[in-house]
Amino acid sequence: MRLSLCLALALAHVPAVACAQAPAAAATPAAPIEVTDDGLVATWYPPAAGKKGPVIVALGGSEGGTIGSKALARALAKQGYGVLALAYFGAPGLPQTLQNVPLEYFDHALAWVARQPLVDPKRIAIYGISIGGETALLVAARHPEITAVVAAVPSSVVWQGFDRRDYRSVESTYSLGGKGIAYLPYDTSKPFTGVYALYADSLANVSAHPDAVIPVERIGGAVLLLSGDADTLWPSRRMCEQIVERLKAHGFRNPYRHLAFADAGHGAFAPPSDAPARNSGYDNLGGTEAGNAAARAGMWQAVTEFLAAQLIGKAKR
Repeated sequence: MRLSLCLALALAHVPAVACAQAPAAAATPAAPIEVTDDGLVATWYPPAAGKKGPVIVALGGSEGGTIGSKALARALAKQGYGVLALAYFGAPGLPQTLQNVPLEYFDHALAWVARQPLVDPKRIAIYGISIGGETALLVAARHPEITAVVAAVPSSVVWQGFDRRDYRSVESTYSLGGKGIAYLPYDTSKPFTGVYALYADSLANVSAHPDAVIPVERIGGAVLLLSGDADTLWPSRRMCEQIVERLKAHGFRNPYRHLAFADAGHGAFAPPSDAPARNSGYDNLGGTEAGNAAARAGMWQAVTEFLAAQLIGKAKR
């Protein structure tokens, strides 16, 4: 069963980079720059206006490397933002598995961004998809100076990490000070019937692992959550609802919003792409073709408006 679990996780955790039509370009992005300072593996897209402005740290999912983050960064750079497409595992010099990823790495990335001459350090956002959304929430909870957070189909908890090379390895996804942080383990006590059921069954055990819950109430900026009613990878809607419940319970004072899209699956929250729209294997992660298309359009409009309000609107007040 554990081998089946490993294979299923390896196949299911794919980058959310399904193709959709790109919006009308708002700006001509500056040439991207590869970044290796401070041990980072990233690509920097400077602000298109050539003057100091807001920046977004873009995080992909469990595909690793910069495939997902670059796709997201290109779409955001067209809106004129400075964007750092950040790899956090699965690239040379980084952890090769989604296990014990040092949270200090993200500290270094944020410090690097804040030092850039074209960056307004008071207007930094973080945007992640899937496990990247989980990461974005966790990083923002440790950095209240972050102005805005976009978490697409994220998790409300830190999950057990996984190693595609060794399915027997059980570790946290993240580490701090060289030690794995608290996480919610996979519940393997039941017959394996699919990845969604594994996550849903495991999530039901969260009360026994309270330290695994992401302390989203510590976030210092606005929060936008995106989920799909028909997500077949993990229960993104329920986890977003848990995040909202926690924010309410702690009297969170910053703006927050959860948009759940009907008939939309896990792959519906891909960034726009220059490639022609096409049927994609990512639609196999739930939702209907029409529902996923509607969610891609609707979520991107919501993201664009949210980021403009939090990163540009505030600068004009």
